[in-house]
Amino acid sequence: MSQVTSTPKSSYSGPVVVDPLTRIEGHLRIEVEVENGRVKDARSCSTLFRGLELILKGRDPRDAQHFTQRTCGVCTYSHALASTRALEDAIKVEIPENATLIRNLVLAMLYLHDHVVHFYHLHALDFVDVAAAIQADPARAASLNASISSRPLSAEALKAVQDKVRALVESGQLGPFTNAYFLGGHPAYYLDPEANLVATAHYLEALRVQVNIARAMALFGAKNPHTQFTVAGGVTCYNSLNKESLQLFASLHKEALDFVENVYIPDLLLVAGAYKDWAGIGGGAVNYMTFGEFPGDERNLESRWLKPGIIYNRDLGKVRAFDPSKIEEHVRHSWYEGGEARAPYDGVTAPHFTHMGDTDRYSWMKAPRYDGDVMETGPLAQVLVAYATGNEVIKSLVDQVLSTLGVGPEALFSTLGRTAARGIETVAIGREAVAWLRQLEDNLASGKNKIVENCDVPANSRGVGFVTAPRGGLSHWIRIENGKIGNFQLVVPSTWNLGPRCANNKRSAVEESLIGTPIADPKRPVEILRTVHSFDPCIACGVHVIDGRTNQAYDFRVL
Repeated sequence: MSQVTSTPKSSYSGPVVVDPLTRIEGHLRIEVEVENGRVKDARSCSTLFRGLELILKGRDPRDAQHFTQRTCGVCTYSHALASTRALEDAIKVEIPENATLIRNLVLAMLYLHDHVVHFYHLHALDFVDVAAAIQADPARAASLNASISSRPLSAEALKAVQDKVRALVESGQLGPFTNAYFLGGHPAYYLDPEANLVATAHYLEALRVQVNIARAMALFGAKNPHTQFTVAGGVTCYNSLNKESLQLFASLHKEALDFVENVYIPDLLLVAGAYKDWAGIGGGAVNYMTFGEFPGDERNLESRWLKPGIIYNRDLGKVRAFDPSKIEEHVRHSWYEGGEARAPYDGVTAPHFTHMGDTDRYSWMKAPRYDGDVMETGPLAQVLVAYATGNEVIKSLVDQVLSTLGVGPEALFSTLGRTAARGIETVAIGREAVAWLRQLEDNLASGKNKIVENCDVPANSRGVGFVTAPRGGLSHWIRIENGKIGNFQLVVPSTWNLGPRCANNKRSAVEESLIGTPIADPKRPVEILRTVHSFDPCIACGVHVIDGRTNQAYDFRVL
């Protein structure tokens, strides 16, 4: 496989706008200024307003999870869990151990589903030239696959994939590859044809694999993507607490983990080995934040298997404690009224659109800050904190990946490191889920069957639910007034990572990460996509329909 030490770039200077930026959830526009072939400034513009926080006001707090998990079709359970945890915090209820284990298992499967889909179907086409797979030798491709994976992939199977791709290219109807930047050749793509063919075959296989991962979530969640089993006080999946359901879950989990370990990770390392120059591109942010995840005690952040923490200035020698009181949201450069930063409990969602292309107020996202600082959240932040706090599973996997690629820890602070961290996180969580399932089975076998604690909604209270979702730190903040929702704010991973500048004019994590990015072809800026996709944007989560001329938010009644 050819190795490239520096990515090609042009001498172009001027603006580049990617709108819409595809293979994400939601609507995103990226504006950059390029000087001598490199990005010198960037703006991340979320272009859809949805009003969920306004919709929730005045409703029963127990209904919040059903609305918030419809924020988008990908992050569903993450939002249901965050809303439920926020209400439980307001009630101050302790939930049964079995409920925590079941929630952990469903969240673990969400991670496997999200990260497999992200790598293959959202991010891979930034590196994999599907059309070039036509030029591959299937026998050599089969040999390549055998050298990186214990799962066989025959020359015949690869030839069938190649024929399918050839038919698409010759027909001119390329389906999901229609607008791919690699079509017609692109100097920033440099996988060998055989590697492109292997990755394309696994892209197609992953479409089938993700179905059974979703099925595993539905065994407890009743349905997928919008689960129906979480309530304040625990879970309600009584019909799943039987031998047959638990065995099926175990089987589906084993199948998913096998794919992750023997297909996803080898493919990730294959791609990363060819694009090691991207270990020095897209680092951007220097501060990292995670809420931790997978608790033993649901309301104790420190009981989580993956610990919460803050890292400043990429200093892995010191992890600071996470303090929720330091979170505030800025709107100075967003399409909302005012410019005052507010704590989420007191957040205001008052839309005020100016115009597309405005460089002062330019996004429907707010700009969260932690103690005034920009924070990157997500798999890289979680892996860095886990590594620095001595999580042996994470540390071993990080060291293996760095050793395989022949790079040092500094490579983690990059687009490549962010993508690798997502794979590391997937393996670690997938393996740890075995222990949670075993503990649940042991509890049930010993007659410990309780999965929910009855509780009542207080007349007046407030609470916050913290979830480290597959995309990063998610928090829901609820204020209950006279038994109803008086205020509700969603502070989501993509607002942390992809929001606009704050009142202090500090760029968001993605804006900072784009600075210095080389651009080989300003008409096909795949390099921008690589870094933006490495954050796995979910714009639907971050911007909450509105009339663009009058700023009027509408009420709808569905009959």
